[in-house]
Formats: sequence, structure tokens, C-alpha cells
Amino acid sequence: MIRQAIEDDLSQILEIYNDAILNTTAIYTYNVQSIEDRTLWLHKKNEDELPVLVSIENNQVIGFATFGPFRAWPAYKYTIEHSVYVHNDFRHHGIGTALIKEIIRIAEERNFATIVAGIDAFNENSLKLHEKLGFEYSGTIRRAGFKFGKWLDLAFYQLNLPGPENPQDG
Repeated sequence: MIRQAIEDDLSQILEIYNDAILNTTAIYTYNVQSIEDRTLWLHKKNEDELPVLVSIENNQVIGFATFGPFRAWPAYKYTIEHSVYVHNDFRHHGIGTALIKEIIRIAEERNFATIVAGIDAFNENSLKLHEKLGFEYSGTIRRAGFKFGKWLDLAFYQLNLPGPENPQDG
């Protein structure tokens, strides 16, 4: 089941997110977050009317996904960047695929034109997943980050959506 996240989900979202920080290059940061950090994050997402989706199995959050603005300038208003994280015990079971498909559905419904994915270039599973869902390779920033004692390359993928019928400046 996929649904909008609620505050009661935050401790499990935090567990998934902090595991990704500590053990993967999916997030280019070093320090784990607190429940207060994630609470503020969820409140801001809700305030900005941005989705935070959770995948639930047996009353457990096994994955989550969201999207937000790609860049802060107004001309980027039709472009979003998404993120998806799956609990380590549930990877390779279609959870990420289902979450991204729902993100795509919501983005289309809201008339966004482009979804961007920034993916660690060595994360072959995520690269293949995005390609399977129609995302196209857009370029790589070499040595974009440094974590676990090595340089990290950030690959960008994009999915073009129909977007608004009559896009407007401003």
C-alpha cells in the first residue's frame, strides 16, 4: 500500500534515511538526522503541498519517496527533482518502482514537465530502475561529492512529461 506519510511514520522514515546516510552513497551527507529534523522536513513538505509517499507492509514503512523543486529560480517551476529510499531488507522487491510510478503520476497530474533524478553514478540498481521507467541519461558531474574516502560522481537522469498545455512565464 502506498499513501501520504503522516507524523506517526517519521521514526521509520528516519531509520531508512539514516541507514542511507551511514551506509550508502545515495545521500551525499555525513551526519544522521534527528526525529526533529524529519518532523520539520515533513511539515515543510506538507506546507508546500509536496508529496511524501510511504510504502507500507504489515504496518511497517518499507520505503518512501518525495519530490521538490529542482532549483529555486522561477523559470524552473515546471521541473522537479525526486528522491526514493527503500528499507535495506526490502530492496529488489519492486518497492522503489511502485513509489516512483506514483511520483510520476502525481507529477503528471500537477502538470510538471520534467522530473530530474540525481543518482550516484556507481549505484547501478538505481540507474537501471530509472532507465526501466523511461528516464534518460542527461549527464554526469564528476567528483561532485566525497564520501567514504572516495570521490563520487553524480549522474543526472530526466523523465519528460507532457507538462502544462500553455506554460507561462513568471
